Amino acid sequence: MTVTDTDIETGVETGLGPGDQTLRVIIADDQALFRRGLRAVLADEPGIEIVAEAEDGEEAVAKAEELAPDVILMDVRMPKVTGIEAARAVHALAPTTKILMVTVSDEDEDLFEAVKAGASGYLLKEISVEQVADAIRAVAQGQSLITPSMAAKLLSEFSALAERAEARFPAPVLTGRELEVLGLAAKGLSNREIGQRLFISDNTVKNHVRNILEKLHLHSRMQAVMYAVRERLIETDGL
Repeated sequence: MTVTDTDIETGVETGLGPGDQTLRVIIADDQALFRRGLRAVLADEPGIEIVAEAEDGEEAVAKAEELAPDVILMDVRMPKVTGIEAARAVHALAPTTKILMVTVSDEDEDLFEAVKAGASGYLLKEISVEQVADAIRAVAQGQSLITPSMAAKLLSEFSALAERAEARFPAPVLTGRELEVLGLAAKGLSNREIGQRLFISDNTVKNHVRNILEKLHLHSRMQAVMYAVRERLIETDGL
């Protein structure tokens, strides 16, 4: 696997164990046909329940606040309130809800703004609907996904941001343990898996991730991994 495929792969193989809770999902897309197609495919997926649909960003925010789903599949371009504006609102109202953008837009600006708004993934609708179930499970487990064709754009953007930041502030110093956590996050491991690997609790992993994001002035694991790869803070040979 190459560096740009790390933590951004659409073909993630993951699943729920016997004791895991069913993932509650909202589909937010202004195309009724696309919503019906996704619902039909996901209806047969174990451990996934579609709890609501939304045809615009305003409705998506309202239903997210009401139902607090685990994951929202969000289109970027919707009437009333865009998917990016909705993602920003949902991130504030229901911070535990993961947002996975599924869109036809391959515009750089949409990608950058979606990540800044708190989206955990950005997939183009060119992927098969069968892959969406794996993507839902992946983001619910704390991974960050992005269509590989968009990865270079995102890396370039964060490189530019980091260069501008370096001109004003010295590079933050991460502890050895934080670098270990970041390196395992780059491999797509969930908090639970990182904890098992390092023999620490899930809460300790969460604290390390929070400290990493605060030190780097970033908002998501995806941003932190991209920064770490660019700065060569973590080993990338095995990614």
